[in-house]
Amino acid sequence: MIARDPAVVDMQQEAAGIARTLLVSDFNVHTLANYLESSDDPPAMRVSLAPSGDVRDALFASALFDPVPHCTVVWTQPHRVIAAFRDLVNGHAVPRITLEREIRGYADLLAATAGKTRLLLVPTWVIPPWQRGLGTADFKCAQGLRSTLAVANLIVMNTLEPIANGFVIDASRWHMLAGRHSFDPKLWFAGKIPFSSSVFAEAAADIRAAFNAQRGGGRRLVVVDLDDTLWGGILGDVGLEGLRLGGHDHQGEAFAGLQQALNALKRRGVLLAIASKNDERVALEAIATHPEMVLRQDDFAAWKINWHDKAANIAELANELGLGLESVVFFDSNPVERARVRAALPTVLVPELPADPSGYERALQSLDCFDAIALTTEDADRAAMYAAERRRVAVIPAADDFDAWLASLQTEVRIERLTTRNRTRTAQLLNKSNQMNLTTRRMNERELEEWAQQPDHQLWTFRVADRFGDAGLVGIASLAIAGEHGRLVDFVVSCRVIGRKVEEAILAFLVRSACEAGAKRLVATYVPTERNRPTLMFLQRSGMTQDGQQFSWRLCDPYPVPKGTTVAGP
Repeated sequence: MIARDPAVVDMQQEAAGIARTLLVSDFNVHTLANYLESSDDPPAMRVSLAPSGDVRDALFASALFDPVPHCTVVWTQPHRVIAAFRDLVNGHAVPRITLEREIRGYADLLAATAGKTRLLLVPTWVIPPWQRGLGTADFKCAQGLRSTLAVANLIVMNTLEPIANGFVIDASRWHMLAGRHSFDPKLWFAGKIPFSSSVFAEAAADIRAAFNAQRGGGRRLVVVDLDDTLWGGILGDVGLEGLRLGGHDHQGEAFAGLQQALNALKRRGVLLAIASKNDERVALEAIATHPEMVLRQDDFAAWKINWHDKAANIAELANELGLGLESVVFFDSNPVERARVRAALPTVLVPELPADPSGYERALQSLDCFDAIALTTEDADRAAMYAAERRRVAVIPAADDFDAWLASLQTEVRIERLTTRNRTRTAQLLNKSNQMNLTTRRMNERELEEWAQQPDHQLWTFRVADRFGDAGLVGIASLAIAGEHGRLVDFVVSCRVIGRKVEEAILAFLVRSACEAGAKRLVATYVPTERNRPTLMFLQRSGMTQDGQQFSWRLCDPYPVPKGTTVAGP
């Protein structure tokens, strides 16, 4: 038996456990720590606070970062961490070059800190609204507080932009949501707390959303109703011409605005689906022909338009798309339907909607469950990929048998090494995939790259295309070679291509690669989770020898590439 990689074990324990969070600040952040630790929303967070004093000293203190925090938040006030900005606030003339030099030095320190933590979050600098600076000229003059602050924030953003796990988050939004009393001078003088509790509550929500986004925990599917949700009116009652949508009508414009917001989410890789009590033929015709429709049929990955229970329809949609119910948001104007889905499917997020449709767009856009840490080509093309899948599946009945259908697809699997070009998508796939995922280990881009660069480690990505279209980067596999054993560390395949012999093609490549590296046996240890049983089922039918949760293949025996599938590269 081959011992499991301690790093893999550590990742598995952390995925199911407590998120270690470090707060580094030049003011009192106990309120923020309380919000983070007391929330009922996952994950549970254990917060540690850096000692009070110079923030730079804390960022240099190696003991604070051992063990490595899952998330580190560095939240400072500009006049306390940038001496030149403090001089500017106090009315001194400070050369812009001096300010920028000091800001760049601090930004470089933040960039170095990102290497000590899984996730680095840096809130933007803000100043109180009563601090007018030069007033009208504050954004025009080099000595203006706000013009300087804008430049300072931009320097930090640009410095962290190439750092895969470093992010600047918008603190000004927290202050706007908290209202005019977000800055509290009395709290500052009493306890060195500059902001009201509302600011810290908003900050805690955004920190949690960022952490979940990095771990691939964001919602990936919005299921919408049609009548009085996507358009105004009941289609079966008022007909196509009677629907309120777009035009010179305030409610019609509100429904069109919601569709625009949904379309924007779709372009970011969030899938759209329909669950509506309607006649399917009539509803699809309305979607296809209404002149003010923003969304058309190909914008939806799937739909259930019938008279069945919506909760059952939502469960079927998630299953068809290979997603867990924890990935689903249900958007419906009917409070009865919302209550039904909440009761039947408690892991589905069902936001409350206002009675006035003009608030629907705001209700959707204010959700933090769609937060992303990066956008990839696959995200932008996801809806088109699902449309291609519908066309692909539609030809199954025309094939004599399943193997003939597979051969007709003319599938090509293209192999690539991990590069800066595909690194973001690779980390995204590793962190989001649950069904065909051997160990479900989670790593950010930096950790993934560092692992792949170690001696005797090999990592590849796999792109899949066929005559219906390009599915993009949908597979990851990695090997650790130790003498005569090649250990399969990652085996990840997107649910979009599961069942099309892509898994077998990847395994054939891995067998050949391990053999070329000098190994005599390929070993894969299956780590079970609630959702990765398809991985076990594949391993059991793969022909590999099974011993408990471990599967192996003698490398002197080549593994066959599926008929009709070509493998190219790397």
